[in-house]
Amino acid sequence: MTALLSLSGLGVTRKKRQILDGVSMEVKPGELVGLLGPNGAGKTTLIRTALGLGAPARGSVRLGGDPASALAPEERARRAAYIPQDRTIAWPVTVETLVGLGRMPHSASRTENRAAIDTAIAEMGLDAMRLRPATELSGGERARVLIARALAQSAPLLLADEPLAGLDPAHALSLMNTFRRLARGGRGLLVSLHDLGIAARWCDRIILLSGGHVIADGPPADVLDAALLERVYGIRAHVSQGSDGLMIMPVDVLEQTHTHTSPDPA
Repeated sequence: MTALLSLSGLGVTRKKRQILDGVSMEVKPGELVGLLGPNGAGKTTLIRTALGLGAPARGSVRLGGDPASALAPEERARRAAYIPQDRTIAWPVTVETLVGLGRMPHSASRTENRAAIDTAIAEMGLDAMRLRPATELSGGERARVLIARALAQSAPLLLADEPLAGLDPAHALSLMNTFRRLARGGRGLLVSLHDLGIAARWCDRIILLSGGHVIADGPPADVLDAALLERVYGIRAHVSQGSDGLMIMPVDVLEQTHTHTSPDPA
């Protein structure tokens, strides 16, 4: 099975500081992969670099088996959709219009475009506000609109940078259910998360970054153990298996002996 995203020996240096160093990983169809790590670990840089954004990189990035650098921007957008961490909306267009921007890479019929837009709006529970100016929405509502735009793009790969930020618990859990549904339907997702409990509960795989390196890559139960969380995050966490699966509860901050870098500039 061809990976939707493949990174090999990825390295990024910015202002003489190593942000990523020798990162190799894959996301395959049907996978919901959680990208975890403390602030400054390199998560945002990894996602942006995979999309050809930001600083030049060493190593290789492949989308759908092809070098990303060889793909035209429209083809790259047909293969990978992006939910950025920044929720700024500059123009007072309607929610419906903004979601419709996700269809720009496609040469599809009006009927196909309309169906994709309507499905994305319904998925994110935005029907009641589809004609409202997007600039008048709350932070959480803007987040849902930008996620809907990415869903309307209908790309096989979805890269999401902290998509739960600003969402209340109900919308956060609903979004993770949506992501899981997309993965079960054959899409591949790489989702940057800070909530260890949500990552443990919903993700098929966890990639744990620290200091620009992949520290662990595997099933949540293998990666999210108390000793590793102590080493990477400097926390004491209660880890257990319950009727709902793997449960993680951060309990306290320990002495700051972990080695992650300063906040990620990207």
